[in-house]
Amino acid sequence: MKIPFSKLHGAKNDFLITSVQDAPGSGLEDLAIAICHRHTGVGADGWILLDRTRGPGCDAAIRIFNSDGSEPEVSGNGTRCAALLLAREGAASPIRIRTGAGVKELRRLSEIGNGEVEFEEVEFEMDMGCIKVLETHATVQALDAVILDVGNPQCAIPVDHFESAWRAAGAAIEHDVRFPNRTNVSFVRPVDRHLIEVRFWERGAGETNSSGTGSTGAAVAAIARGFAESPVTVLTPAGNLTVRFDGENASLTGPAQFVAEGFFHYGRIS
Repeated sequence: MKIPFSKLHGAKNDFLITSVQDAPGSGLEDLAIAICHRHTGVGADGWILLDRTRGPGCDAAIRIFNSDGSEPEVSGNGTRCAALLLAREGAASPIRIRTGAGVKELRRLSEIGNGEVEFEEVEFEMDMGCIKVLETHATVQALDAVILDVGNPQCAIPVDHFESAWRAAGAAIEHDVRFPNRTNVSFVRPVDRHLIEVRFWERGAGETNSSGTGSTGAAVAAIARGFAESPVTVLTPAGNLTVRFDGENASLTGPAQFVAEGFFHYGRIS
C-alpha cells in the first residue's frame, strides 16, 4: 500500500501529514508506528491525518498519532504544520482547525514563500484556549511539579539546571500512577522574568526538540509559580517559541516549515 505524505516540522518537532482519504480504514496505530520509525519508516515524532472538509466553525480537522501509535488530544507544533500545509494550498488566515481538544485558530504572521524561498519558515500565532493549572505545588516521583491541562496533560518540573538524568525522570513521570492516561513532561529552568529554557519528554514520543503544548504548559507553570510573567519566550533545543497568557487563555507563536513529500510503501518486507 502506498501512503502519500507531506513532511513538515515546527521547531524541529517533525510530523508526517496524510489526507484522511488516502489512509486505510483500520490499523492506523500500527501504520503510525511504521511510518514514523526513524530507520525503517519515513521518520517523525508524529503522523497527522488531515480532513480538509469544512465543518461548523472550522476549515479542516486533524487527527494526530504519536510515534508509538497512541493518539494525543492536540499538538501545538503539529497543528501549525497542518496550518502551513493548508496555507500553501491557498487557505486564508486565520485558519481554524478542529483537534481532539477543540477548534484552534491560527493566524499567519509571515508570508508564504514562492520559488526559491518556498521552504522558508512561516510564523503562526495559535490560540491555545483556556489553560488550567490543576496543582501549583505537587510532588511527582519525588520531584517538585506543576500539573496542568493544556488540552492535553502536562507536568512541569522546575529545575536549576538540566541534569543528565532528566530523560529517565521524564519517562518515569510519564507513566506515574497519578496519570492514568500518561502525561507530557517539561523541565523548566528560569532565566529571567520573560525567558525560560525547557527540555521536553513527550507522551508517546519520548525526547523531542520542542513541543508546542509543552512550551505552553511550561510557560504557564512558570507564571503560576511566580518566576516569569507574560509574554514568555521559551528557549527550546530547536529555537524559540513565544507564549502569551492572560490568566486564563494562552496563545503560542512559532514557526512551521515544509520539508518534503512522497510515498511510504506500507506492508513491505523490512
